[in-house]
Amino acid sequence: MKSPRWYDYLTINLYWFGLNIRNNAVGGVFLPYLLAAFVAEDVRNTALGTIRTAGLVIAMLVQPAMGILSDRNTSRFGRRRPFIFVGVLLDLLCLAFIAVSWNYTSLLIAILLIQFTANISHGAVQGLIPDLIPEEKRGIASGVKGFMELIPLLLVSLIIARIVGNGGFTLAVIIVGGVHLLIMLLTLILVKETPLTEKPDIPLAPTMLRVLGMLAGILAGAGGGLLAGGALGGLVWLIAHFLFQSSIAPILGVGIGCAAAMTIAVGAGVWTGASATLGWQAARQNTSFIWWIVNRLFFFSALTSIQSFSLFFLMYVFQITREEAVKVNGNLFVVVGIFTLLATLPGGALSDRFGRRKLVGISGAIGALGALVLLTTIFTPRLPLIYVAGTLLGTATGLFYATSWALGVSLVPQEQAGRYLGVSNLAGAGAGMVGTGIGGPVADWINRIQPGMGYFVIFGAYALLLILSVVTLKLVKEKPAPSERVN
Repeated sequence: MKSPRWYDYLTINLYWFGLNIRNNAVGGVFLPYLLAAFVAEDVRNTALGTIRTAGLVIAMLVQPAMGILSDRNTSRFGRRRPFIFVGVLLDLLCLAFIAVSWNYTSLLIAILLIQFTANISHGAVQGLIPDLIPEEKRGIASGVKGFMELIPLLLVSLIIARIVGNGGFTLAVIIVGGVHLLIMLLTLILVKETPLTEKPDIPLAPTMLRVLGMLAGILAGAGGGLLAGGALGGLVWLIAHFLFQSSIAPILGVGIGCAAAMTIAVGAGVWTGASATLGWQAARQNTSFIWWIVNRLFFFSALTSIQSFSLFFLMYVFQITREEAVKVNGNLFVVVGIFTLLATLPGGALSDRFGRRKLVGISGAIGALGALVLLTTIFTPRLPLIYVAGTLLGTATGLFYATSWALGVSLVPQEQAGRYLGVSNLAGAGAGMVGTGIGGPVADWINRIQPGMGYFVIFGAYALLLILSVVTLKLVKEKPAPSERVN
């Protein structure tokens, strides 16, 4: 494997830019915008949670399957690029379906289809860095990849959200599709793959069984969390009703039950999924690694769910139309994106000085403060407070992205790094299932009792998850850097 030239780091990671333009536009702008038109206000959050959960189940199955199929691909065009080509062409059809969707059912089908097609290319593109970059240079390549994943958040918020807010939804879809297509074509032209001459003997079935184990773990954790949270919430409801005899009883009971359900779903889901995938003995021998995944799932469940519900939240708080809310939401995530980038750049250097675990903990604490500031705007609707919350959430996200993955890589057995780090997908895919899947119905149910209180409850629960992400770090034992180890 030859040493990469400086521009190879850009070309190899270019597709992440197009993929995340599409991801941020569909998930952060198009989906909530259309739901606000298709679904009644009192069930919007539930509808969003349902779509997000179903879509992530598909992603958890399709992405690793396409990864291993691309590993075995002997096409003369390379292993990964054919999957990128086919995935993007199918993506464009699904984007057109989203643009012409006419009700909730058609939108649900379109989103589920695009989750399938997007993960055809997503599963394959993850192999480009291991294929084309020498191991000693992969840190630089991964840093460029992270940059390509963060910039789209800023651009979608700055450009696509404003176009949609000004009534140009169809134009926005066309622009996103055009950028996605252009980046795909540039990737096909600029990335040079050496075709695989002999198909490796890598069976598909064992990999899929491991993926099913992860999925079963998250679903089992969510089910256990719902049962335990429901029982605790019901008990609190009865006690509060006996003490206060007022409408506070159901709000208190469901709110506490929601927080408990999310907490238990994260812990039980990760441990069950990791044990099913790695084996119970291996999980027990690498507890720091498992608790690192728990930390990531707490963090992502909170941050991605805040982003998911922010449009509906802004519509309620400021009593504005969906077009106006899209503009405000876009401005909010411009702030988030700017501070994410500003925090990411020095994050690595700071972690070298103060330790990765400490920086990950600080990011959770800052994120919790941001969530608390955001929920106070229910009672004091002020745009400056919204942007203060965005500043805190962006800073937290940047520090987390800069340090969390490096912490996890240092915790895995190096001879089995690929196997262990594959389990970390529990945090990425499980976040929507836990935070949005549970939070959506709770927000709608409580909002029917007391308008706005549902958002207060779930944002409070997300602040708690971020605090718990800090607490669980106590169970992660950071290994010293090589220069600090005693020989």
